[in-house]
Amino acid sequence: MLIARRELGTYLRSMTGYVIAAILLLVDGLLFNVFAIGGEDKLSAVVLAQFFFYTSGLTMIASVFISMRLVAEERQTGTLVLLTSSPVMDGQIILGKFLSGFLFLAMVLALTLVMPILILVNGKVSVGHLAAGYLGLLLLGAAATAIGTLGSALARTQVLAAIFSGCMVTAMVLCWMLVQVTERPFKDVFANLAIHGKHFIPFQQGTIHLRDVVYYLMVTLVTLFAAVRVMEARRWR
Repeated sequence: MLIARRELGTYLRSMTGYVIAAILLLVDGLLFNVFAIGGEDKLSAVVLAQFFFYTSGLTMIASVFISMRLVAEERQTGTLVLLTSSPVMDGQIILGKFLSGFLFLAMVLALTLVMPILILVNGKVSVGHLAAGYLGLLLLGAAATAIGTLGSALARTQVLAAIFSGCMVTAMVLCWMLVQVTERPFKDVFANLAIHGKHFIPFQQGTIHLRDVVYYLMVTLVTLFAAVRVMEARRWR
């Protein structure tokens, strides 16, 4: 899609994209050094699970900042009117912008492969564990980027977009924390809603469950649909 290609090119040409990538890789590298190299000896599978755990948190944070500009920047600069008046449907605009943010995030995540590969070379780690973990990161990243796209569609500025998206992602993470302090049936409700915890831990441990894949795909589709509806509502104001 032309919109996705144009937006991805913007990420690759802008300083913001490289700053986000550099910070994610730097923090990821420092945490990897602390958990994998420093401290007591651990099984390679445990180190890899820890790597996926903290990388998942960084992925959600990066998604918020990557996606904050997708629609809000167009609105802030006044170019959104030109885009919406072109012969392109709102769904195509949202999908193209989401894909550009997700592809950029996937490129950044690909750069982190060097760290688990070090574990693979120096220890006994299943390639399946590695594949499952990165599939989980990509699905989590897709869901968080879709939430960020919705936040960007709702906001008038990039700062507000980051705040809206951050609040939505944080609320879904808090559901995971509420699981620890609530009883059934609320415990099950919060566990099923949480963007982390129940749905990501299997990937982190090297296991793929269809229900978890479906969950992340549903979050992605529902939030993108909501973003399209927001665009349509604003068009007719």
